[in-house]
Amino acid sequence: MSISKFLEYIRTTFYNLQINTLERLEYIKIDTNSRIPKYKQVMDSILKSIHKGSLGMGEKIPSINELSEEYLLSRDTVEKAYGLLKKQNIIVSVKGKGYYIAKTDLSIQANVLFLINKLSTYKMRIFNSFVNTLGANAKVDLDIYHCEPIVFSDILEKKKNLYDYYVIMPHFKNENLQHMGCTDDILKAIHAIPNGKLIIMDRNLKSLSKEAGRIYQDFTEDIFNALTTGFEKLKNYKKIILVYPNKAIYPYPKGIVTGFKRFCIQHDIDYEILYEIYDGMELQLKDLYIIIEESDLVNLVKQIRDRHYKLGEDIGIISYNDTPLKELLGITVISTNFKKMGEEAANMILKNKSINVKNEFNFIDRFSV
Repeated sequence: MSISKFLEYIRTTFYNLQINTLERLEYIKIDTNSRIPKYKQVMDSILKSIHKGSLGMGEKIPSINELSEEYLLSRDTVEKAYGLLKKQNIIVSVKGKGYYIAKTDLSIQANVLFLINKLSTYKMRIFNSFVNTLGANAKVDLDIYHCEPIVFSDILEKKKNLYDYYVIMPHFKNENLQHMGCTDDILKAIHAIPNGKLIIMDRNLKSLSKEAGRIYQDFTEDIFNALTTGFEKLKNYKKIILVYPNKAIYPYPKGIVTGFKRFCIQHDIDYEILYEIYDGMELQLKDLYIIIEESDLVNLVKQIRDRHYKLGEDIGIISYNDTPLKELLGITVISTNFKKMGEEAANMILKNKSINVKNEFNFIDRFSV
């Protein structure tokens, strides 16, 4: 290529670059006489263009340098505008490439994936509280991985970068249908989510950054403290039996057993652990049962009634996790506050602020103890 042709190529390329830059800048309107802050005018210009359809999903917007030079704005002003747009998940930055439009439906303030291990009454109370607190301007997709690590990782892999926030309840089972911790593969899948978009519920993962939100239970401490609260009533029973399913499709954390044992040993209480309520149980007067599965609760109450024992006098029952039906029937429970858990998670999104907090867990005394 001759020198003259090379110079012509440079001039043409530079001219086209100027035209493209001007086209990308034409939707930015800055009124120097307005009292509206310049950063807000930049934001409003971009939002208006998205609303009109002038800017579409994935479209590149001017760099900070381009905007500041064209409109004689300070870099701090443009950086503040872009920073606020990023917090609202309207734009994203790609290292070495620039800024791009990430959301065009401005009526939706947050697009959320709510990932749970099982579909149960308790999980749905959390989910409903979460959705109701977020309000109508959020879109929440519910997905279930059935405590299967492979299914969990597959869902996150397929749905990465599709949501503004990922709310996750990490409970898993091994091949023996027992509750297990997070493997390296599970943690790798979770760590792939940007910390500012991640909220962990129901379980505390201490390896996560402080930028990730947590609202969790401490299963060992919770049952120990709740039973300690009710000790004055519990000490009237000769023996306490925990009915803990050893193998279940959706297993329960082993911390429940640990906390139960610690309570009984510390208070010198005779105890036993059963895996289920069997037909024809050897019911003894002044035994107290702590029941986890609702099917076991129904079976035990039926056997108590069939033998004409008085619930709360002859034999006591404490159920794990509260429901409206248990409240109606007067069943004493030890339970986390499901409504508050959902509210706390939703407020992290609404306030754009991550917190790390243990959810409250209570002994609720009724008529079965």
